[in-house]
Amino acid sequence: MKKPSPTPLASVIDLLLDAVCVVDSNGRFVFVSAACERIFGYTPEEMRGKAMIEMVVAEDVARTLAAANEVMSGQPKLHFENRYRRKDGREVHIMWSACWSETDQLRIGVARDISELKQAQALQTAIYSISEAAHAAKDLVALFQQIHQIIGTLLPALGFCVALYDAQSDQLNFPYHVEEQDQASSALEPSTSICQAVVRSGQPLLLTPETLHSVLATLPMTVDVSAFCWLGVPLYSSQGTIGALVLKSHAGSVSYTEKHLELLQFVSTQVVTAIERKRLYARLQHMAQNDELTGLPNRTFLHDRLTVALARVKHSGGRVCVIFLDLNKFKQVNDSFGHAVGDLLLQEVARRLKQVVREGDTVARIGGDEFVVLLETIKQPETAVLVSRKIRAALSQPMDLEGRNLHILPSIGIAHYPEHGDGIAQLLKHADEAMYMDKSSGSSQPLI
Repeated sequence: MKKPSPTPLASVIDLLLDAVCVVDSNGRFVFVSAACERIFGYTPEEMRGKAMIEMVVAEDVARTLAAANEVMSGQPKLHFENRYRRKDGREVHIMWSACWSETDQLRIGVARDISELKQAQALQTAIYSISEAAHAAKDLVALFQQIHQIIGTLLPALGFCVALYDAQSDQLNFPYHVEEQDQASSALEPSTSICQAVVRSGQPLLLTPETLHSVLATLPMTVDVSAFCWLGVPLYSSQGTIGALVLKSHAGSVSYTEKHLELLQFVSTQVVTAIERKRLYARLQHMAQNDELTGLPNRTFLHDRLTVALARVKHSGGRVCVIFLDLNKFKQVNDSFGHAVGDLLLQEVARRLKQVVREGDTVARIGGDEFVVLLETIKQPETAVLVSRKIRAALSQPMDLEGRNLHILPSIGIAHYPEHGDGIAQLLKHADEAMYMDKSSGSSQPLI
C-alpha cells in the first residue's frame, strides 16, 4: 500500500489563524503565512521583501526596533505588543512571540491580532472613566470635556459636539462644541443641522462620501455638510431623547464606519447616565441651598456666604453689611386672599430685591416673609442706607397678583461689620432688632 505523501509544511502553516512571519537580518520579510493577509491586509506576495518597520505605527517604532535587537541578540520575546498600519490605513494591535535563528540569520515571529481584545479593554476603561467623570466633574461643561477626551481614545473625535434638547421649549442648546484644529470654533451651523436631524429622527446617523447622497435625501438639511464625515447618535433617557452626540472629520481624513457607530451608540448610554447623574446632583445641591418657592439662597446658603465674606474682610480689610427685612402684615394677605396669592407676593418681592442689588450681592429668603440682603465690599455705611431706600421704593410699587392690586411695605433693619459684631449670629441679631424698631416706629405702614 502506497503511503500518502506528507503535507508541505507551508500548507500547514497557512491553516493557522495566527500569522507566521520570517524576517531577515535587514528587517525584511522573507516568508509570511496566509493569515497575514487577514491581519495586515497585504497579500503574502506584497509583504515579501517589504521592510517590517515600515508597517509599524510611528509611535511604536522605537520600542519595536529595541525589541527586535534583543531578539537578534539571542533573547526570545514572548507577548510583545505593538501596532501596525494595515494596507487600508487602519491600526491593528499585534501580540508577537519571536526568536532568532543564528544558523539561518532569520527572525521568526508568530503574530496574533488582539485588536478586538484591546478594543474591549479600551471600552471597559472608557465606561469606567465616564462614570468617574460624572462624579468628579464640577459641572456639565467639564463633564463633556472629559467625555470628549475619553471617546477620543476609542475613535477619531477631533470635531465633537454635544447638544441637549429641552422638550418644553423645543430648543437645542450646545453646551460643548469643539471643531477640528484648522476650523473656526464658531462654525456651528453644520453641526446644528446634524444634531437637529439626529434628535428629530431619534436615529443614529452615519454620513460618509459613500452614503452621503442617499442619506441626505432623507434629511431636511439647510446647509452643506458634504465636506465632512459625520457620526451622530441620539442620547436616550427614560424621559425620551435628551440630546445628541455628534463627531465629524474631514471627508479626506477619517471615514467613519458602522463599527464606529456601534461603539459610539454603546458609549452614549454611559454618557446619558453621566448627564442624568450630574443633573440630579445639581438639582439636589440647588434644593439644599435654595428656597424652593423663590429660588433665592436659603438660610444655609446665606450662612456660607456670610462666613466667606467675613473671613475675607477680616483678612484683607473692608466692610460687610446685612440688611434684614420682612413684609408688614403679610399674614393679612394670606388670610384675606389665600396662600396662593401670598406665594405670588413672595416671588414678586424676591424678583424686585434681585433687581435692586448688585450682581455680586446676595438676596436670601430665610423663612416666611423674612429676607436678608448681604452687601459685600462696600466702602461706606451710607451705601447700605441707599440700598435700603431703593428696596423700600421698589417694594412700595403696586403689585398686580391674579387681578388684585396689592400695596405692601417692608420693615428694614441694618447691621454693619465690624461696628455691630464680628460674627454671623451677632450681625443677624442686630439687624433683626433694628428691623423691629423700624416696624414699631410706624414709619412704614402698609396699604393693602
